[in-house]
Amino acid sequence: MKAHVFQHVPFEWLGSIESWFKSENFGIDSTRFFKNELPPSHTDFDWLVVLGGPMNIYQYDEYPWLRDEKDAIARALESGKTVLGICLGAQMIADVIGAETSRNHEKEIGWFPVEYHPEILEHPAFKHFPNEQTVFHWHGDTFDIPVGTIEVAQSAGCKNQGFLYGEKVLGIQFHLETTENSARELIQHSLSDITSGLYVQQPEYMLTQSHLFTQINLQMNQLLTGLLEVSR
Repeated sequence: MKAHVFQHVPFEWLGSIESWFKSENFGIDSTRFFKNELPPSHTDFDWLVVLGGPMNIYQYDEYPWLRDEKDAIARALESGKTVLGICLGAQMIADVIGAETSRNHEKEIGWFPVEYHPEILEHPAFKHFPNEQTVFHWHGDTFDIPVGTIEVAQSAGCKNQGFLYGEKVLGIQFHLETTENSARELIQHSLSDITSGLYVQQPEYMLTQSHLFTQINLQMNQLLTGLLEVSR
């Protein structure tokens, strides 16, 4: 099988997802929009992963490729691909299927708990998840839950943390793929995001939670395995 990745900035990559793809013998290719690369035809891949990034989904003047990316996401959805959107990626999918995105009332950066909705825990991607867990966040925007989807989770800092569209299109606001190394790189390039706030932690704390990185990466593997189950 072939996976394609939409990458928006050099310092946000697949994290633990890459090793899972390799363990399942996926080929991995990418479109680096920050290098003005054009997305491929939807016939060139089986899975699409839309990663995060610091931009807003409506910044067309500064990032004109956003329109091309949204068109490519729409074609992937229409053709029945398995699609995973993370953070900005989830916002992009929400926009493509008709939901609004907006500035969240708080930034959410660091380790904070999410509570999963009971219905989502019945899906194979989440069947091994607890009712509540601490996950890694890095966002200032949010989205409305698209009509006809299943809510994934909520947190005190952000009500809408994800949605499931059909059986194999998933958008999640938080990051289960983040490793300690990828968190260091994100912090290095995004220090200006770390301002005072109720749901903003300092880098020193974020990087000392080794057990939490291990936990979220394990659960990302479980999530991907569940998506693979429903994609076959």
